[in-house]
Amino acid sequence: MNPAKRREIFLRLQAANPHPTTELEHQSPFELLVAVILSAQATDKSVNLATRELFPFANTPQKIFDLGEAGLREYVQRIGLYQTKSKHIIQMCRTLLEQHGGHVPQTREALEALPGVGRKTANVILNTAFGHPTIAVDTHIFRISNRIGLAPGKDVTEVEKKLMKVVPDEFKQDAHHWLILHGRYVCVARKPKCGECVIRDLCEFKGKNSV
Repeated sequence: MNPAKRREIFLRLQAANPHPTTELEHQSPFELLVAVILSAQATDKSVNLATRELFPFANTPQKIFDLGEAGLREYVQRIGLYQTKSKHIIQMCRTLLEQHGGHVPQTREALEALPGVGRKTANVILNTAFGHPTIAVDTHIFRISNRIGLAPGKDVTEVEKKLMKVVPDEFKQDAHHWLILHGRYVCVARKPKCGECVIRDLCEFKGKNSV
């Protein structure tokens, strides 16, 4: 895919959604961090249902740590892998309290050192909470980057590196959200909605005319 086509893709995604953001409900970097950890292999909708009950009661590292694993599980038990996630979140809160004064760090190295936080989660926090031009590659972004020819790669790290190289700088801040939303609602896994796609003519997916 040539640079002109990539630029036009993002111009159209921008025109359709000028101010994209995460669908995870949050009011602080810490709330977003908890929500992102909970969202692994779960829907944003299920996470929001849980955090709407959790955050009014406990929305700081100290308050969630004071809940303990058992207390936290009561709020998040409807979410997949909730036991492991609860353990990681309590450990993460302890680390924030002991090493960061209860604040979410703003560097990749420090974020990835937190329990339950990998590269994708760190990228989400850096981008959405702190305004860094990072691109977190989830299953949606991995799928459509390969499908439409935007930034093909054999794994999420390769796709992320290619996206960071080929996405024009002016679009990097919002590219993560545009691509996730496009993959979540239009370029879906089984039956992509090509008839509704604003970048249909730019897409290099060979099967688009038959779906």
